[in-house]
Amino acid sequence: MCCGRLDRSLKALKHCLEAAGTSLENVVMVRIYAVNSGFYNAINRVYGKYFSVNPPARTFVPVASWPMEFDIEIECVATA
Repeated sequence: MCCGRLDRSLKALKHCLEAAGTSLENVVMVRIYAVNSGFYNAINRVYGKYFSVNPPARTFVPVASWPMEFDIEIECVATA
């Protein structure tokens, strides 16, 4: 399901940010694309684990289809 993938994606994002000298605390914007709008509540639960205090701005974008095989894509903007 999408939430396991989102959890893994956010863990990887955390590590990438730390390798770049920043952290999840410095994320100012997150955009989550999902192939099913029904994932919204489950995504909120996972997202809340990573951004529980002062969460960044977020956009949830349901996408009907795309040419690759995945349920979730995430992008973010963070300050150094």
